[in-house]
Amino acid sequence: MSGIALIITFVIAIAVMILAISKWNVHPFLALMGVSLLLAIVIGLPLKDIPGVIGSGFSGIFSSIGIVIILGALIGTILEKTGAALKLAEMVVRLVGRKHPQLAMELMGWVVSIPVFCDSGFVILDPIRKALRKKTQFSSVAMTVALSAGLYTSHVLIPPTPGPIAAAGTLGIGDNLFMVIVIGAIVSIPSLAIAYFYANYIGKKVQSGEDLGEDEEGVDYDTLLKSFGDLPNGFLSLAPILMPILAMALGSLSAALKWKGAMAGFLAFIGTPIIALTIGLLFGILLLVQRSEMKHFNTMTTETLKVVGPILFITAAGGVLGKVIASAGFVAFMQEHATVLAAVGIFFPFLISAILKTAQGSSTVAITTTAGIMGSIAESSSMMTALGLASPMAAVLTVMAIGAGSMTVSHANDSYFWVVTNFGKLKPEDGYKTQTMVTLLQGLASIIFIWLFSLILL
Repeated sequence: MSGIALIITFVIAIAVMILAISKWNVHPFLALMGVSLLLAIVIGLPLKDIPGVIGSGFSGIFSSIGIVIILGALIGTILEKTGAALKLAEMVVRLVGRKHPQLAMELMGWVVSIPVFCDSGFVILDPIRKALRKKTQFSSVAMTVALSAGLYTSHVLIPPTPGPIAAAGTLGIGDNLFMVIVIGAIVSIPSLAIAYFYANYIGKKVQSGEDLGEDEEGVDYDTLLKSFGDLPNGFLSLAPILMPILAMALGSLSAALKWKGAMAGFLAFIGTPIIALTIGLLFGILLLVQRSEMKHFNTMTTETLKVVGPILFITAAGGVLGKVIASAGFVAFMQEHATVLAAVGIFFPFLISAILKTAQGSSTVAITTTAGIMGSIAESSSMMTALGLASPMAAVLTVMAIGAGSMTVSHANDSYFWVVTNFGKLKPEDGYKTQTMVTLLQGLASIIFIWLFSLILL
């Protein structure tokens, strides 16, 4: 099979996958594996080669990023369970000041969601949001939208959150996580900016149950902090995040300056993502020891593996789909039409990710599946190569584009939508005006910024 028939088959396969996940309630892992197998058969791959293609695509993901995702998630669990995430939030409030509660909530969410899942992050930080609202009497809706947007931005753009790590590994830049973190922080700026202004705008248009006085429970900010007791100190709360970033930065600096000798070898060693995140985990364990909570470490690890397991398997299944696409001759056809595709460029992964996100609800599934479709820059037959995105920097921006798409949009089929509306005391119809609209604006602002960035860097 070749030419237009091949492309039509690909489009049908993606449509079937989306329907299976969103309408027929098939688990994403089974949907991806099933579509990959059927696609391989329909396009005419030799039957004897198909098991090898599936095995290669599946195992490649585990060997490149499996451990990194587990380590990152475990660090997040430790920060959540020890109160360190709350300490980080309290540090942000002190830095920004209580006179700007929307900005404080947004930056607080952005920092906390780098290691912690956005759903958990909102639940952890919501008492602080309520306490600050009670003290300042600012709009509850504005603070809810700002917190949600801050959490969502880092959740889809910045490692060690599993989605961006998985995308980076699938695209072949798993060893360049420091660059992904740096670019992710930069790309966060337009997303946070437009969300901040929209939060202030919509806070004047929509009122929540809290604004209407329906929820009089809760305490003010100072009383809330006292109720948490003795929080961890600032350094130990920040170290599990900061130390891996520092280690990867030193490794990247050593490589860029072409340092030689034992020190260069050591920096290269600690700069690899697996070792860097292991260092972060060791600081997390130190935090557990300092808090006398080591007895809970086994339970934390078990809980983390239960959460991370599905993500790893879905990511690996996405790798299988990417391998089938690479083996099918899609890229040869696309390379023949490179002039047309060049006009799409960085918008292609954004659109695929946005379609998947809107259709089935999960940002992580959208990220990992789109990354699998794009393939690795190391593969000459991948979609990345066909779109002219085969350089490391192009791959980093593709991770950003996929992340931006996975924000677009959060609505009723997204569990995070219900976390935000329920905890924020918003009616479902107001959830569309707030959560859905702000994620649409964030996604569009981010991809426009990424496109402009690509004109300079690529």
